[in-house]
Formats: sequence, structure tokens, C-alpha cells
Amino acid sequence: MRRFLYCKIKKEITMEERLDLKSLTMEEWKSVLLQWGEKSFRAEQIFSWLHGKRVKSVDEMTNISKSLREKMRTEGSMTELREADRLESELDGTCKFLFELEDSQVIESVLMKYHHGNSVCISSQVGCRMGCKFCASTLGGLVRNLKASEMLEQIYEIERITGENVSNVVVMGTGEPMDNYENLIKFIRILSAKEGKNISVRNITVSTCGVVEGMLRLAEENLPLTLALSLHAPNDEVRKQLLPVANKYKLEDVLAACDTYYEKTSRRITYEYSMVQGVNDSVECAKELAEKLRGKNCHVNLIPVNPIKERTFLKSRTEAIQNFKNILEKNRINVTIRREMGSDIDAACGQLRRSYTVKKEGQ
Repeated sequence: MRRFLYCKIKKEITMEERLDLKSLTMEEWKSVLLQWGEKSFRAEQIFSWLHGKRVKSVDEMTNISKSLREKMRTEGSMTELREADRLESELDGTCKFLFELEDSQVIESVLMKYHHGNSVCISSQVGCRMGCKFCASTLGGLVRNLKASEMLEQIYEIERITGENVSNVVVMGTGEPMDNYENLIKFIRILSAKEGKNISVRNITVSTCGVVEGMLRLAEENLPLTLALSLHAPNDEVRKQLLPVANKYKLEDVLAACDTYYEKTSRRITYEYSMVQGVNDSVECAKELAEKLRGKNCHVNLIPVNPIKERTFLKSRTEAIQNFKNILEKNRINVTIRREMGSDIDAACGQLRRSYTVKKEGQ
């Protein structure tokens, strides 16, 4: 009788199938370790190595067994970013970074230095599909969402490069955060975990152009972060000229979602208002906006728009911006004019990535 010897051939795990080690929350790590036959307490150790000490290799995890490190190496991957370009402002020290991802796509991040600490503005997507008319980020459309690890690594890599500590994070770079909701929430929970970077959720700001269902979901997450709405107009008619998303979501519904967020979190809403000459900077617009926001616990941030060559919009004149501010203040609306940072390095969102991409395509 002939005997046949059968050998189990272990299928090699592709990069796409590997665990994204830096995107796992603490609870997800515990689940993975139990599946691997490991003790769940290892989750805190591994998480601390990845997000507290922010190591770049599993081999640096000296209190983790060799066999477990080998498991992580063969079944997981460690997200890394490569610095492709950097611009530093001679005016205020603002640093704009261009990072290359593992699939050769590029994203922007900005380090801003204030007296109260350092802030990093990160991207949440490669490109953007929202189509805001004055923004370079949306030129070329959406390529893909960023993983939680790719969002985190923007902060970690800036700290490694500069030696500076980051105490505040704003998700206001390229992309619409609510369009990448699941990864956004994982990013926030990992970033604020005490075993990791441990940034207070109150020091995190998330911006949206007004994706109502995402705003309402965020209100239920029990995360007391600051919500910033890209408002940019006092009514639907003007808003549609600047933000295509206004064709889907009425301003009335967007503002109602902001009210719900405040009721659920007790966190004051920030209304971002880019000042565009001859479009939304009139006395009438200021009075209408004051009427819309009267009685709300909010802050209006007036932003002199940074012109981009692909669009015809111009920055409002200084006098118009100051008049707008005065009208809001007379109506007891809390308002400031955003300090222009990095104006000498084209620090407006999407500009560096756009110029890099165009140059690369032309080669």
C-alpha cells in the first residue's frame, strides 16, 4: 500500500493582509494577542513601545519575547513616513512637511509654534473630494483615506525630526475628516491613550466642512474635543459659491448639528470663516452671520484666505476684515482674526503637495 506524505504549506502573508500594528487600539491588541496564544497584559507593553516610546522596529521592544516579536514581524507591518520636503518660515518658525507614504503618495503636515506650546496640523486623506473652491487640497480629487497609523506618524515623525514636543493637534490639513470617520476615531483614541502620546482630547481639534451625519456621530463618541466648522458664509446662496458640500447639506441643518454637538459635549464650537474679497466679506454678510450665531456659545475665526494660482479668489482687504470683526463684536460674538503663519512659505493647505505632484508628473 502506497503511502503519501502530505506537507502543510504555510501561505505567505501579503503586505495587504498584514496587521497594521500602529493602527490597533489597546482593546484590539488584547484580542490579537489572545488569538496568538499570548497573555493580554502584553498589549499595554506593546502599545507603550509603539505610541509612548514610538519605536520604529519591533526589535527595539526589549521586554517582549523573541517569538512574539517574530510573530509581529511576520504578520504585521510598521507604518513609516519619509520626509520628502520641508519648508521653514523665516517669519515665525512655522515648518511645513511633505511626507511620502509607503505607496509613494504624499501628504502635508504643519508644525506651528506658539507661546502656549506646539501645534501640528495633520492631513486625514490623500487629496480631498469636497471641492472647496479656495482650497488647493481638493485639486486632483481624493486618492485615498489615511490609516490611523499614517495620521499618527505625522505627529511622531515631526517630533523625531525637530526634537520638539507636540501638545496640540488639529485635523485641518488635506482631506475631510468625517469622510474618513472610522480611522479618525481610532487615531484620536490612540493619540489620547495614557499608555501612548497621552495628548488630552481637549487639545485636539477636528475640522469639517459640514458633513452632518459625521458631526452627529462624533457628538455621541464621548470625546470632548473641539469641533471646528468650515462655515465661510452666512447663508446657503453664498456658501454654495464656495463649498459644493452646501448643495447637499443646508446651512440650517449644519448649524443644528453644531448645536447638538455643543449640547452633548459642552464644548464651544469654532466657526472658521475664510474671508474672500467680494464674495462673503460685506457688511450685509457680517450682519446676517451675527444674526445666525446670536446667543450661541461659539468662537468665530476670521481667516484671510490664502490665494492659489488655480483659482481667481482674492484675499479680503484688511479694512473689510476689520469691519467684519467689529460688527460681530458689537453683536457680542466672540471673534478673532487668525494670525497668518508661514505666509512666506505657501503654507496654505495643499499648496506644497500640489506643487510637488505637478513637478513630479512633469518629469
